[in-house]
Formats: sequence, structure tokens, C-alpha cells
Amino acid sequence: MALIVQKYGGTSVGTIERIQAVADRVIETKKQGNQVVVVLSAMSGETDRLLSLAKALSHTPTPRELDVLLSTGEQVTIALLSMALEEKGYPAVSYTGGQVHIRTDNEHNKARIVDIEAARVHKKLNEGKIVVVAGFQGIDEDGNITTLGRGGSDTTAVAMAAALEADECRIYTDVDGVYTADPRIVQNAQRLPLITYEEMLEMASLGSKVLQIRSVEFARKYNVNLRVLSSFEDGPGTLITDEDENMEAALISGIAHNRDEAKLTIVGVPDMPGIASKILGPIADANIEVDMIVQNVGLDNSTDFTFTVNRIDYDKAFEILQKTAKSIDAKDVSGDNTIVKISAVGVGMRSHAGIANTMFKALADEGINIQMISTSEIKVSVVVAEKYLELGVRTLHTAFGLDKGSIVDAND
Repeated sequence: MALIVQKYGGTSVGTIERIQAVADRVIETKKQGNQVVVVLSAMSGETDRLLSLAKALSHTPTPRELDVLLSTGEQVTIALLSMALEEKGYPAVSYTGGQVHIRTDNEHNKARIVDIEAARVHKKLNEGKIVVVAGFQGIDEDGNITTLGRGGSDTTAVAMAAALEADECRIYTDVDGVYTADPRIVQNAQRLPLITYEEMLEMASLGSKVLQIRSVEFARKYNVNLRVLSSFEDGPGTLITDEDENMEAALISGIAHNRDEAKLTIVGVPDMPGIASKILGPIADANIEVDMIVQNVGLDNSTDFTFTVNRIDYDKAFEILQKTAKSIDAKDVSGDNTIVKISAVGVGMRSHAGIANTMFKALADEGINIQMISTSEIKVSVVVAEKYLELGVRTLHTAFGLDKGSIVDAND
């Protein structure tokens, strides 16, 4: 008997008909002889609806009361699914985060899980029941309801799987797995049967919206096998797990991209110790995250300093940088919010040389100019003009052999 944790997002439980379909899928897993724990999000659009109600009464709702309000969305879905399961003849019991003692810190609206008491859930599973748990929520040490922030239900599911020592945590979404590239850009992108935690973390940080970064980090920390599957069609999905010796063969697992990029440059900066801190300090103080950084020292002992930020922070960052330029006697400030980042990701980079060269040559052959470069142990990222996004992704997908139909499913 295996213990399986299943998580369903808002679109999967968006209507009564879809809740019925989720119940059928849960029952099928139960029929296979498994113990099943289900973690649910609120119905699609419900969290936004509740937020709008709060904003209609207060421009700045108290974080504690906002958590009390937002946590009700999941209460609705767990109760409805439990009813559906009972109606179909399968005993079920629903629990809020507080009822299963998902303990968090006291950071309302963005709490982090500290501990989960697994005893109550194990007891109900051993009684033959299906346990349905509200995602996205918990309680702090004072008994206050807390929420985990956007995408928190994924984190709840992984945390439950870790606490229960589940055999697998299955995340059901509106896609049937993780792909070698965005299928909307690359028509022959392939579903990956297997990907490592590290690769998934890179893909998520680079723009892939399949899984929340926090849930993957949690899975890696506690060695939870994650599987991404579709709520609407059958299939093996993509298994996210620890690296093994067979993964060395794949040079690149996928091509990721991020449209939400903007570039800022401050030129003619005096080359002296601490100058980078003087430039980036005010940016950090404004709660603006910096991604890629390039610094070039010229022959005249001045520096050109370039960095990227999220596009929504571009105007604010540009204004801050102009003030900084005056205070440090820099020559000029320029920016560009029509850039994108394209990245090749794969654990195979550790043991194979020439990945970056293959990438750069492929882009050059298509006349795509590289403006910035960033590397890590399993990633090479480049910044290019936004107009080259789709061409760049397709070019690299082909250059690394990802569209040749050579990926073999781990379940075959």
C-alpha cells in the first residue's frame, strides 16, 4: 500500500462538475490500494473575489483579518469534495490547516510552514478514509489563521507529503507535465518524463509557471518525489526527483524564457571599492530585486555597470538610478525595457564542455545579438532583444536536439 498526496488547483475545482471529476480521480487512486490525502486550492477566481471584497471596505486591510477572510476559499472546496466522495460511497473527512496543525510563523499573508502534526491524518487514513486538507493556510503559535501567499497550496501539499513520508506527491494542473520549452512557442516541445529538483528550480525561477519555487525547494529539502500531471487528461506526467547517474546523458533538459525583464546601465562610474554597493543599495532599499549584473572597467578607470530588474520595477529603478548617478558623479544612465532572457538548463552541463559555445553560435547564426550573459553550474542565460524571443527559443531548442523525438519516457 502506497501513500499518495494529490493536490488540485483552482481550475481543477472551479465548478461542481470539475469537483465531481476530481472525486472520480481520487477514487481511482484509492481503488488501486493506496492511502490518499488530497490538498485543495480555492475555486478559480475565489481568492481574487475575496480580496476585492476586502478592498471595498479598506484600502489597507489588517493582515490578520485578511488571512481569516482568504482562508475561507479552501474551506468551501474541501467540504464539497468530501461530500462528493461520501456520495460516491468513499468515506472522507475534510480538515482546515489549523485542524491538522499546519504550524507556521506569524508572517500574515506570506507565512512559512514550521511543522505539521501527522498523527491525526495517519489515524484517519488507517481507518480507511480519504483525508481532504485545505491548502494555502495554517496557524501560528497563538492560534491565528495564516496564509502562505500565492501558490501556497503547492507548498502545503509537499509539506504534507514530507510530514506523512508519502511515496509521492502529485500536483494536478492544467498542463500534463514539464516541457522542454513553452509549447505555445515551440510546437514540437516534448514533455519531460524526468527532471531534477535543481533543474525545476532553475526553470521556475526563469519563468516556467508549472510549479511554485517554494514547493520545489521544500521537496528537495525533504526528498519528496513530485509528479506534475494534468487534471483533465490521463498520462504519466513529469517526475521531479533527485539526480541519479542516468541523468548525465542529457546535456540540456529545457529552454526557459522570461519576458518580464528590463535592463539598466549607469556609465562612467568611478572605479573604486564599494561602488557596486552604492549603486545597488538604493535599489535594494526600494525592495526591487536585481537579477543579472555585468560590470566593465574601462581604460580611463571608470566603470559601466549594467543590471536587470523585473519589468514592472523598471520606471522606479530608473528614477532611483538617476539620483544615484548624480551622487556618485557618473556620466549617464540608460535603460531598455524591451529585452527578454532565454536560458538553457540541464544537469548535463556539469560533465560536458561546449554548452555555452553551442548556444552562442546558434544565436549568432540567426543574427541574434547577445546583450548580457549569466551562468551557473546547470544554466546559461542570455539577454536579447524582445523581438527575437520566439526565434531564439526555437533556435536553441533545435540546437540542443530537444525536438528530435529522442526523449524516452521513464514509464515506458
